[in-house]
Amino acid sequence: MKIDGQAAIVTGGASGLGEATARELARLGARVAVLDVNVEQAEKVAAEINGVACQCDITSTPSVTAALARATAAHGPARILMNIAGIGSAKRIVGKDGNAAPLEDFARVINVNLIGSYNISRLFAAECVKLPLLEDGERGVMMFTASVAAFDGQVGQQAYSASKGGLTAMTLPMARDLAQHAIRVCTIAPGLFATPLMKQLPEAVQASLAASIPFPPRLGKPEEFAQLACHVVTNNHLNGEVIRLDGALRMAPR
Repeated sequence: MKIDGQAAIVTGGASGLGEATARELARLGARVAVLDVNVEQAEKVAAEINGVACQCDITSTPSVTAALARATAAHGPARILMNIAGIGSAKRIVGKDGNAAPLEDFARVINVNLIGSYNISRLFAAECVKLPLLEDGERGVMMFTASVAAFDGQVGQQAYSASKGGLTAMTLPMARDLAQHAIRVCTIAPGLFATPLMKQLPEAVQASLAASIPFPPRLGKPEEFAQLACHVVTNNHLNGEVIRLDGALRMAPR
């Protein structure tokens, strides 16, 4: 699919990998809706790329429905969905105090990262199937953002790894399901990237993490994630695939 002229939805578009992807889509000519719970930051990004900001909690169907309606009113029906919103967590099953990890924490991460991503995807797909086919024979593209933690989860990452593993496992059946509607589905599993969250760590810690990456021995750049995300859109034969973007990194147990 050609990106130029298409309407695109980016969840988590106010910062980090989502912001970089929103900016790259706009650079390539897309009309971008920046969805995020942080509406002030979303408005800032949207203003800079001539997009539209939509406050959105992907776990809430009314919130998603309202955001998609706002995006459609501004840009027309979207054919591109970039699922990048997500949260992290690190808790040992049994803490130092001997108590079990709170179930609520596990459920919260699953609810946002996995169920929330599915929620907006199902609603996006229901609208996308109504659109006419493009010249290349497809209707739309959606992408999920997993993590290398889906494969190499570290100590304490049970919730995060399970949520991202769910996205990787969902990719192929969703691609098969939506094939009849000419909608492609792929997932990117990034490694260690220089996001705002990463930059909050001490520089020595960042340097140590970067040194663990075989090549190139540095943190990934958000723009590199964005470039791959946009390639998924333009490469018509990419479908049902999970792509690691990690510099050959394999995470240690801790």
